[in-house]
Amino acid sequence: MENAHRQFGTPEWLVLIGASVFILVLAVSAFFEADIRWLHFFQAWMYIVTIALSLQGNRWGYFVGISTAGFWDYANVFATTFFFNGLEELSHWVHTGHLARPDLFIAVPAWFSNLLVIIGCA
Repeated sequence: MENAHRQFGTPEWLVLIGASVFILVLAVSAFFEADIRWLHFFQAWMYIVTIALSLQGNRWGYFVGISTAGFWDYANVFATTFFFNGLEELSHWVHTGHLARPDLFIAVPAWFSNLLVIIGCA
């Protein structure tokens, strides 16, 4: 019954905002690439679980958030070039005012939204 009157602090807001933004990014990405829509659908559910459990103060929510968002951010820095390609697209957009590849750019808000989830869960 103590959780019924629980106040939201900074960690809860970070998880809520970060996971919500990432779910939005997944939806936008699914629009661009129809062949991976099911992957993004199930991936979004992991973030919904993270939000629901972490807002209840359940340690499993923090575990799911850190492991899911941590793996995504780690993989996009050390295993793929998706994040760095997104940064290049951001730089190109800032310099020219033209966003040529929004499908690459979305990696930047995706990476930082996952970072918010990690910080909030930690």
